[in-house]
Amino acid sequence: MHLTSLGPKPSPIPIQIHLKTSQQTAFRKTPTGFNLANPLLLLSHQAASVMGGGQKRGRTQRRHFKQNRDNVWKHNPNKAPPAAHPSGGPTVENPTEENPTWQPFATQNPGFDEYYKEQRIVGQKEWDEFISTLRKPLPAAFRINASAQFSEDIRSQLEKEFAKSLEAEANNENGEKAIRPLPWYPGNLAWQLNFSRMQLRKNQALERFHEFLKQENEIGNITRQEAVSMVPPLFLNVLPEHHILDMCAAPGSKTFQLLEIIHGCTKPGQLPDGLVIANDVDVQRCNLLIHQTKRMSTANLIVTNHEAQHFPGISMGGDGQVEKSQLLFDRVLCDVPCSGDGTLRKAPDIWRKWNAGMGNGLHCLQVAIAMRGLALLKVGGRMVYSTCSMNPVENEAVVAEILRRCEGSVELLDVSNELAGLVRRPGLKTWKVRDRGSWFTTYKDVSVQRRSAIVQSMFPSGQSWKETVNEGAMNHLTEGSVNEEPRESDASAKLGEMEVSVLQLERCMRIVPHDQNSGAFFIAVLQKISPLPANHSINKQTKSKQRDGGRMSAKLEEESEIQKAESVLEINTDSKIIEQNTETISEKKDQEAVPLSDNNDSKIIEEKTETISEKKDQEAVPLSDNNDENGVQIGKTDNRKRKLQMQGKWRGVDPVVFFTDETIINSIITFYGVSANFPLAGHLVTRNDESTNVKRIYYVSRSVREILELNLQVGQRLKITSLGLKIFERQTVKDEAACAYRISSEGLQLIFPYLTKQILYAPFSDFEHLLKYRAVKFVDFVDSTLGQKASALLPGCCVVVLHQVGNNSTDLKADASTIAIVCWKGKSNLSIMVSPSDAKELLERLEIRLGKKDVTASVKVLEESVLLEDDSVVPPHDVEPVNTTENMEEEVTI
Repeated sequence: MHLTSLGPKPSPIPIQIHLKTSQQTAFRKTPTGFNLANPLLLLSHQAASVMGGGQKRGRTQRRHFKQNRDNVWKHNPNKAPPAAHPSGGPTVENPTEENPTWQPFATQNPGFDEYYKEQRIVGQKEWDEFISTLRKPLPAAFRINASAQFSEDIRSQLEKEFAKSLEAEANNENGEKAIRPLPWYPGNLAWQLNFSRMQLRKNQALERFHEFLKQENEIGNITRQEAVSMVPPLFLNVLPEHHILDMCAAPGSKTFQLLEIIHGCTKPGQLPDGLVIANDVDVQRCNLLIHQTKRMSTANLIVTNHEAQHFPGISMGGDGQVEKSQLLFDRVLCDVPCSGDGTLRKAPDIWRKWNAGMGNGLHCLQVAIAMRGLALLKVGGRMVYSTCSMNPVENEAVVAEILRRCEGSVELLDVSNELAGLVRRPGLKTWKVRDRGSWFTTYKDVSVQRRSAIVQSMFPSGQSWKETVNEGAMNHLTEGSVNEEPRESDASAKLGEMEVSVLQLERCMRIVPHDQNSGAFFIAVLQKISPLPANHSINKQTKSKQRDGGRMSAKLEEESEIQKAESVLEINTDSKIIEQNTETISEKKDQEAVPLSDNNDSKIIEEKTETISEKKDQEAVPLSDNNDENGVQIGKTDNRKRKLQMQGKWRGVDPVVFFTDETIINSIITFYGVSANFPLAGHLVTRNDESTNVKRIYYVSRSVREILELNLQVGQRLKITSLGLKIFERQTVKDEAACAYRISSEGLQLIFPYLTKQILYAPFSDFEHLLKYRAVKFVDFVDSTLGQKASALLPGCCVVVLHQVGNNSTDLKADASTIAIVCWKGKSNLSIMVSPSDAKELLERLEIRLGKKDVTASVKVLEESVLLEDDSVVPPHDVEPVNTTENMEEEVTI
């Protein structure tokens, strides 16, 4: 039965209501159907059907609906204040306060104060200063992109112009300047303001500077980032040839910083030998990461979507081969998920959410991620472990567990002499663990029932006590999150009731807010000096239990053997790959291909094991976060060798395909006159496996290409969501062009030094008109020669270069001072293929660099034209939406 609304406008969606016996009294049946006897009941059912699928409201929901409660956190200035209580006390609607106006988040939490006073993060005399700083807004900070074309101009503008104009608005309570470079960041590239983000948005006097920050951040010339968040990448000591893994990369500010460093020493048209693989577990955060790093316009980046603790290892080798291809990294940034209480100044809502259990719950995951990072690190490489938390359970306890498990193969570096000017404090050597209101100083004090949540590695010694642990206490253990066996000479000492670690944890760094008016951060720098021990991922408590309980010995021995085999794969790099013959009970019949194991950098030991469960196989040989598609599936093979997985198995992600259409590649080379010094073959990839429907072509560096080739050989173990630099894009036009692909704005800087055709040199007046009006007819150019040359070009994409006085237009020499834009040559005009924001920023940069005073008026005209821009006249700008699915986007027509 369908009922329509009783209002004057019929409801566009019929609402179906199934009446129960108790509800039928609300309706009266007539010859023509049902008439409404109780309108409120129908409205109630309509709302419930739309909002909750016809389910009735709960008691609390009905009461709140009846009282018409508003969101107490949202300030409504139009709402009249409630009537005052007759006695002058709180009102009925707001019983807790007399003033109904909006109040900021509470910046107090008794549990927080008690916890960190007990942990002695700061001295008792400093506590008041420490906690008062935490309750103040965080000063805004940003970083200049050193590889940007106008980096020197921006730094000069900050030093000479904004430093003076902002001084009048500065809050000089602490004697700080309105804007100042961070003394510890190299090259005066990082700056901190004496204003919070809220002040920048609300203060009218700061409006111009705020617009400057937003515009330059959007272009990619600067990155707005918390000051202490810039510290971890600097301790990696990155070089341009390094392969870098950012394990938990989103939202991408640190990844962008790493890309800046490897590109810092390269010249226009050149690419560094290194690369960055930025990984994150969340697909939506990967999109944010792509959006952030896209501003860098780099061909040396791969974005992946994996659980960090299960980041897949990639290696290849064959029977009889000694040398094998293997993906290991020179540098690993391990900025793990944490409770985030170091960000209280910029995220005050954490005050009311914070509790000690947040850090306890993340400890094992942090250890697992850090150990995976060390497994992927080259010998001699450096890894930085960092959190934005002050909790020692998330910081020193994790580092101590790493050192114990690595058994001397990893060293905690002393970097106190690096980054002079950075105020830091040494790491703690003793701390307590809090659980459900109780403090624990040693693991033996933890009750058996709570040992599923509180593990040995949380304590300074990490000692495994010889007490019997029941079955339930083992549920919390994950692969690689266990501790050493108890030893008489364990590296710990006793100071009264407190454990004190004798590991060199003072080499860790803790940044506290009141030392330099910043957020809080924890950093530890680790160096891998030898291969990890073969048993670094074996569950030691399981081994202990195996000795005590003979019932599980057989199965545990099999599991231990498989785990040892996997550990051998990680470490021995000179071994041969031998066929493995195993049998299991469970096998998916539709899976016809199985990739190599997670660490195939050495031999696979030939062994025939007894039948074990599929679950234990997956636990013994952990691979990626998607074992159904990219993990090892051990099944009845009948002595068959493992098969490599076919590509295109990642759901929701477009495949990565090398672009090999020689006809299109040759047409691009011929049309633009691309020099042979710029290799295209083997460096072009697409995200579409249909060669006839390729819209975008991406350029990848040599290092990225090698990883892609290796990834394809092992069955696409890496789940790649984005990679490379968009260099060509198909352009659909009414009249057929000589080349269907135009150069993208992002790829122009890379390919421009190698172009010999489709180039125009324009004087400043005509260059300005192009940026200002976006389309100029040939006859309207100030320089008539430019109009003639433009009309003589082949129809399609071209490059217009700003001709500077003293340069010979016949010589093509690209350097940092060269300014060029992508245009489209039509029948009678020239149109720019640059976004309005890029055009506006470029005009302002020209004013500063060339000293053209009349550019300011052009910028104002451009701002007005952007607001009134007509898509039918102006070509669509060259901006690609953040989307991993390319095939759904429509083509652009001029």
